[in-house]
Amino acid sequence: MDGNGRWAKKRLLPRLAGHRAGADALDRVMHYCRDAGVEYLTVYAFSTENWKRSTEEVSGLMRLLSSYIHDKEKELVANGVRFRVIGRRSDLSGKLQAEIHALEEATAAGTFTLVVALSYGGRDEIIRAAARYKGGGEEEFAKCLDTAGIPDPDLLIRTSGELRISNFLLWQAAYAEFYFTDVLWPDFDREEFDKALSAYSKRERRMGARPGEGK
Repeated sequence: MDGNGRWAKKRLLPRLAGHRAGADALDRVMHYCRDAGVEYLTVYAFSTENWKRSTEEVSGLMRLLSSYIHDKEKELVANGVRFRVIGRRSDLSGKLQAEIHALEEATAAGTFTLVVALSYGGRDEIIRAAARYKGGGEEEFAKCLDTAGIPDPDLLIRTSGELRISNFLLWQAAYAEFYFTDVLWPDFDREEFDKALSAYSKRERRMGARPGEGK
């Protein structure tokens, strides 16, 4: 979800205002996904590298997340949204960990899954999974990842003109299709969402096979 800071800077607003606008964009995109029949949405909210940002920005982001959890619980439950967090939870405060766990429990029956990557890094996830792995091949290794039980992504969308994967879902995105857009995340609207789905629908996903040989 790139571009929150640049969105705020263009409007002479503090960076946290951009993150709030980014949270509003997430609400919109969840609705777009559900309307389109998408069952899983994973968003990169805070990386392991983001801890290097200013104390003020990090603290503001953590407060924003806590507020989101409190303010959105009833709405998520009513709309059948299952909330799940991936990443290194031990980096988060005990209070925030408890709030996350409570929201996951409250929304466990949801049929649409929102996966939020917090203090997450793809390399870190693979290292932690490797420490738990006892052998058995790719399927068994995947069960050791934070995303165990979640399908690999079909489409990965990156906003704000960045053209790199930035340590996101390195294992899971092995065969994902990528869509890059210059639109900043807070400005990501239904038109841009439809463009991404349209671009995806035109891709031929062979996954190593020749045309006509299957996926």
